[in-house]
Amino acid sequence: MKKNIYKGRVVNLNVETVTLPNGATVDLEIIHHPGAAAVVPMKDQDTVVLIRQYRHAAGGFILEIPAGKLNPGEDPLDCAARELEEEIGYRASAFELLTSFLTTPGFTDEVIHIYRGTGLVKGRQNLGHDEVLEVIEMPLAEAVQAIHKGMIRDGKTIVGLQTAFLLQRPQ
Repeated sequence: MKKNIYKGRVVNLNVETVTLPNGATVDLEIIHHPGAAAVVPMKDQDTVVLIRQYRHAAGGFILEIPAGKLNPGEDPLDCAARELEEEIGYRASAFELLTSFLTTPGFTDEVIHIYRGTGLVKGRQNLGHDEVLEVIEMPLAEAVQAIHKGMIRDGKTIVGLQTAFLLQRPQ
């Protein structure tokens, strides 16, 4: 049984009665999310482009990779390309899927698809009225160090930067 508690612009909250594999029946609060796509934009082999964005829920500005919510039926790659240009004003000549992951599977079905974008060419930044951010370039190795120093705390950004960093190193 599913009871809708809230239907919003970004998420839907349901209470769902489910029978678990062990036979127990429980009510679970589940947030349904359409998913998202993000990009690790590489200006060159060693330089990543990040955004310093205001996030009220996080208590202020945080460093992130460009990302956005999927529109209904939208291909994650199309979303990634759109968000890249809208947020940092670059288009990528090539995209490579780095990973797709469940953000917090204890209460949501949200999946984020993370791409590496290369061959950046200038496009046109087009921020929404609710986007307050600045574009920052830094060496990828420095961004990974910022994770370990606690300066980058956003999950998708940590996953994306560390995956891109591992892939660029000789095996």
